[in-house]
Amino acid sequence: MSSPGKPVGNKVASSSSAAPARTAEQSQLEFELDFFETILSRNPDFVDVLRVHGNNLTLKGSFAEGLEVDKRLVALRPHDPLAHYNLACSYSLLKKVEPALRALRKALELGYDDFRYLREDRDLLAVRKDPRFRQLLREFEA
Repeated sequence: MSSPGKPVGNKVASSSSAAPARTAEQSQLEFELDFFETILSRNPDFVDVLRVHGNNLTLKGSFAEGLEVDKRLVALRPHDPLAHYNLACSYSLLKKVEPALRALRKALELGYDDFRYLREDRDLLAVRKDPRFRQLLREFEA
């Protein structure tokens, strides 16, 4: 990580051009997307950054890009229940119910157990309409 440069007015000028500068017209979300893309261009397997970046892509409505990030996270962290849960959410947002249910089952098998949130998560709306969703809940809550 680079150290800050010299103070310029109320801001600190960066000694490198690694981080994108935020403009007045740019939203916080757009800034974070640019910022995390810069980090990932240097370290594409940075799991913590991938998690935040995937969430930001979903907030932006870039569901297909978010899905790609979640697939990468599952490849990097195959035993992480949250990675599989987020993958299920991405598939559901794209109305891909079959792969969403498979990813959700895997998340539950790996120990995901926040059933209250699972029932309310808007990202899973397409999956909750499927009777297999209730079947999964019955199977894993018992």
